Amino acid sequence: MQIQVDLSGLPLMKHRTAIHRQLPEPVEIELIRGVFHAFMPALVMTFCFLTAGIEIFLKTGDRLLLVLLVGGMLASISRLTCMRFALREIHHKSLTIARARQLEARFAFAYIAFAIFLGMFGVRALITSNAEIHMLVMCLLVAYCAGVAVGMGSRLRIALPSMIVTLGPAICVNLISDNTIYRITGAVMAAILMSGIQSLRSKHQRSIHDISLRLTFSNLARKDALTALPNRIALREWFDERMALNSNSGLLAVHYLDLNGFKPVNDTHGHPVGDALLAAVGKRIARTIREHDIVARLGGDEFAIIQYGIKNAAEAAQLAARITDAIASPFRIGHLTLRISTGLGYVIADGKDEDLDHLMGLADQALYDSKREGQISQYDVVEPITRRVA
Repeated sequence: MQIQVDLSGLPLMKHRTAIHRQLPEPVEIELIRGVFHAFMPALVMTFCFLTAGIEIFLKTGDRLLLVLLVGGMLASISRLTCMRFALREIHHKSLTIARARQLEARFAFAYIAFAIFLGMFGVRALITSNAEIHMLVMCLLVAYCAGVAVGMGSRLRIALPSMIVTLGPAICVNLISDNTIYRITGAVMAAILMSGIQSLRSKHQRSIHDISLRLTFSNLARKDALTALPNRIALREWFDERMALNSNSGLLAVHYLDLNGFKPVNDTHGHPVGDALLAAVGKRIARTIREHDIVARLGGDEFAIIQYGIKNAAEAAQLAARITDAIASPFRIGHLTLRISTGLGYVIADGKDEDLDHLMGLADQALYDSKREGQISQYDVVEPITRRVA
């Protein structure tokens, strides 16, 4: 398994609008995660809407305003609930793009519903003849749109509709008013809306760029530059994630191998050929293991493979045999045909509360035994794995 982030499509999409571009899945997941960080501003807006709405209803006695206030409060409570209950899942490393979009869709429905109720409430309040109410409701609408611009800047598909349905109707009511002050107010609000939309687009572009760079550098730090396989850091994170699941998924096996005959190839044909050979070995091992296992280059000509969720020791032995057979086949590097072999040792554990360094030490000892005996070696003990000392 290779851990990597494909961001190659980003430069080709710079001429398309950000809201319609097809983003790499890791980037889109990070953008979706960003919308769930605005719980406190959403809570403050809910309180402000409730307070202002009750005051406006008490002054007007308008039942439609009360209906819109109740509808808006229900929508706001729904979005707060979505944010609270999705917060842990949305930040889990195993989050898939399909699940992220599902969580976002639920949140977006409640978020835009609140914006609709707020916009309708604003229009209804502006129809009244009370100038104090007009001032309060326009302050509420502009404040909400400012909050959208700050909190939802990572997702234009939520932010833009919310701002338009909230402020748009109030702008129209002001523009068609007979009062010059109100028409000017409508024009100012329209200018604020347009500039806010433009600012959101720029912020969205910057967010995509920043997230892409961060994911790229994070990926490079966890990838072996020569073979493109995971490195020790990625291997450790992968292992810790599986241990954190604490599930009854069976046994795990840690394989440790190095290459016999690699140094003569390097000395005879030079480092470029040696590097190409290591890359070819990495590809063969990656094709040999299962999709949910991992192979990592540890350095030099040493590799580690972890099998997770195997049923018995025979599965580990079978994989070890497949790997040695794969590496024993000739390699074609340029005009050269090269033959090498591998020493391989492995250890089997029960898959619970294990320490990777300990298991690697046991597998390394098995590798030492295999090189001495000339065959694949399993670390063989009779004590439970948690009590063993290499």
